[in-house]
Amino acid sequence: MRVRRRAPAGAPPPSEVRRRRAARRGRLAALVALALPLAMTAGLSNSGDVQAAAATCSVDYTANDWGSGFTANVTIHNQSTSAISGWTLSYAYAGNQRLQQGWNGRWSQSGQTVTVTNESFNSTIPAGGSTSAGANFSYSGSNTAPTTFTLNGTVCGEDPAEQAAVVATPSSLAIQPGQTGTFGIRLNTQPTSNVTVNVARTSGNTGLTISGAASRTFTPSNWNITQNITIAAAATGSGSAVFTASATGHTPATVTATQLGQADGENEQRFLDLYDEIKDPANGYFSDEGIPYHSVETLLVEAPDHGHETTSEAYSYLIWLEAQYGRVTGDWSPFNEAWGIMEEWMIPEASEQPTTSFYNASSPATYAPESTNPANYPARLDPSVSVGQDPLAAELRSAYGTSDIYGMHWIQDVDDVYGYGDVCGGTSGDPTFINTFQRGPQESTWETVPQPSCEDFSYGGPNGYLDLFTGDNSYARQWRYTNAPDADARAVQAAYWANQWATEQGRASAVSATVDKASRMGDYLRYSQYDKYFKRVGNCVGATSCPAGSGKNSAHRLLGWYYAWGGALDTSAGWSWRIGSSSAHFGYQNPMAAYALSTDPALIPNSPTADDDWAASLDRQVEFYRWLQSAEGAIAGGATNSWEGHYATPPSGTPTFYGMYYDPQPVYHDPPSNQWFGMQAWSMQRLAEYYYESDDQLAGQVLDKWVDWVLGEVTIGTGGNYRIPSTLSWSGAPDTWNASNPGANNNLHVRVTEYTQDVGVTGSLANALSYYAAATGDTAAQQTAAGLLDALWENSDGMGISVPETRRDYNRFDDEIYIPSGWHGVMPNGDEIEPGSTFESIRTFYHNDPDWPQVQAYLNGGSAPTFTYHRFWAQADIAIALSTYSDLFE
Repeated sequence: MRVRRRAPAGAPPPSEVRRRRAARRGRLAALVALALPLAMTAGLSNSGDVQAAAATCSVDYTANDWGSGFTANVTIHNQSTSAISGWTLSYAYAGNQRLQQGWNGRWSQSGQTVTVTNESFNSTIPAGGSTSAGANFSYSGSNTAPTTFTLNGTVCGEDPAEQAAVVATPSSLAIQPGQTGTFGIRLNTQPTSNVTVNVARTSGNTGLTISGAASRTFTPSNWNITQNITIAAAATGSGSAVFTASATGHTPATVTATQLGQADGENEQRFLDLYDEIKDPANGYFSDEGIPYHSVETLLVEAPDHGHETTSEAYSYLIWLEAQYGRVTGDWSPFNEAWGIMEEWMIPEASEQPTTSFYNASSPATYAPESTNPANYPARLDPSVSVGQDPLAAELRSAYGTSDIYGMHWIQDVDDVYGYGDVCGGTSGDPTFINTFQRGPQESTWETVPQPSCEDFSYGGPNGYLDLFTGDNSYARQWRYTNAPDADARAVQAAYWANQWATEQGRASAVSATVDKASRMGDYLRYSQYDKYFKRVGNCVGATSCPAGSGKNSAHRLLGWYYAWGGALDTSAGWSWRIGSSSAHFGYQNPMAAYALSTDPALIPNSPTADDDWAASLDRQVEFYRWLQSAEGAIAGGATNSWEGHYATPPSGTPTFYGMYYDPQPVYHDPPSNQWFGMQAWSMQRLAEYYYESDDQLAGQVLDKWVDWVLGEVTIGTGGNYRIPSTLSWSGAPDTWNASNPGANNNLHVRVTEYTQDVGVTGSLANALSYYAAATGDTAAQQTAAGLLDALWENSDGMGISVPETRRDYNRFDDEIYIPSGWHGVMPNGDEIEPGSTFESIRTFYHNDPDWPQVQAYLNGGSAPTFTYHRFWAQADIAIALSTYSDLFE
């Protein structure tokens, strides 16, 4: 099980920011998933020839499916300040669903379009009220949920204040020579009469032509039904063309089509095929905003405790995926768009971190001790403990003219499943910053209390959720964010390669603006190199006796587990804080990003000391790997500057690395952070990239030993059968680090206790072996990489690459979460939070998930459920590995 954990942080924006974002994206918000109700919000008003509806609306759609038929239920919410008098709801199915009977409304169907009109008894929906209707349908084949709803003629989720427009999706497509590709067009508002949309190539490659009719007619009844346009590529040639879809009185839409050259081998073609499956809207990897979900499936608990949450990790994988797409196709618009989506949704805007100007670099934060047991929380704030000085704030403010942080928050509830979207003046249904882990290394995913990152006391107890985690005399409304350094570093890593590949194509200018933003992100990423409270690094024992840092002696130069920042919601309160991380895990290191930020002129950050800081970090990270390498070759856990999170005294004889103490399982213990092989594959892939680029001999020595160990643990059979390590068991400890004479670590050992077919980790492992083989000429590594990629491809299922997983850990849905005696609160959906609450009892929304019956049967004593998951990061990791192998060897 993958477990990723963060410190306190996060804040959703004020309402005006939400409204501005909604207007800026102008995308459909009425997203639904089969059998899972999702809130959808939008403004409806008079605009041009749009039929009026004097209200904002949202629609919940659920379906109870029994194979040959289903019951559909729709709930219309009036979110305006005035009543709706008389309503007509319309939507369309994509398949052969046929209406049988309906209730609580007059149901009718014409072709694929379904219309529901009010009855006399429910014709009025009061302000803030709702009404529901239902119907039975028959069908055969697939039963895809509808994606667009209209109330009184206007789409729920699109801003009718914007002028009428043609909508085209996707905005770019790649086509093989002699083949065809399609994109869809529709209108964004209902017209009063027929509208003809004409499509024409307006610039670029003449080898790309429209196949079939170049116009489509939309009527007042089918205006929101997508109609496809087919583009054909000539048998020879390559290059891009822009196609424009235009109609009188409508803003046109453009699509960039790229005619590819001959695919460079089998794996590049596989990359393109898998890329198309990932980007296919029907497969469900993305929200309507373009945000990658953690997984297509909703019932999934790992570090994100719901499949339709997402993490900064997923955003960074999207950026890396689109960088590879740019390498293959020469089309860099998806890469730039991916960064833009990440910047819009996962990096707080200025108004979302409103009090950063009050930050005092001489007093970064108030100390609160961590504990190894959640039952020891809340942790009392202790202002008597000295904290160090922040040496980065002044130069960052000078370099960028702002006190705001340019970094991603780590986790987001994309569909607002928990219901925190309306805190701090936000909008229900919007992607919303949340947080989970708060109470030390023993707090597993199954023992967390999810809370909003912006705390205005709307939910939870009298102090919101704050007094579950920190003890204080009084509590203030506040915002807080946590950054996951591995994700930001991966985004920088991807930007480095995008710049290299675009430059080789003579198109560096196409990515220069995005690469500049990656440089800025890397500048702020230096906060992860600092002790949590900016205390001096090295032999730091005793919260009161370990001295406060000054200058940069509080930097451990590694990528820590997080950095975080926050402040008051009340702009007159005048306070803000920042912290680094005292713990560093080998799995988070990224020497490739450090190399880029210290040597590539396009990525060296603006701050005057940033390149030196990243150069020092690069050396330190490679040494860190060497220090933690076991006698067999695997890399052990990490190190900390704050034993047990409160600068305790470590056991006698604990080895050190530049004065930091060896921690076999840094940051989390349930399950131990050193046991998942995925950390090995992820981190060694970055080291192998760095070695390929730099020929750093110490990096090569680490990889030589690691690859020998891995090759002995991998088995590749036939028909898609293979196995790689899954769970590792550790014993012993490394030698204390001596840079001039490193020890052999003869007392540090690893053993593989379980194997797996985890597809995402397999992709990352193949990627690592590919770079190592390209750097060294090692044929065994290359052949193993190729064999793993072939085996992965045998497990294609039309949505991507996946294998069944038996989830015995799902018996932990019944795990009790620690709630202090006397504490009582309420989740947004009404679930009670009190002593004795369980993971399930504060997440009863899971009972509505179509996969819940399998979990309930397991909890009732049945067998463990088996699911086939499609995690976004895993699919991206595989696609990236396919493209990498093609680039290096085909």
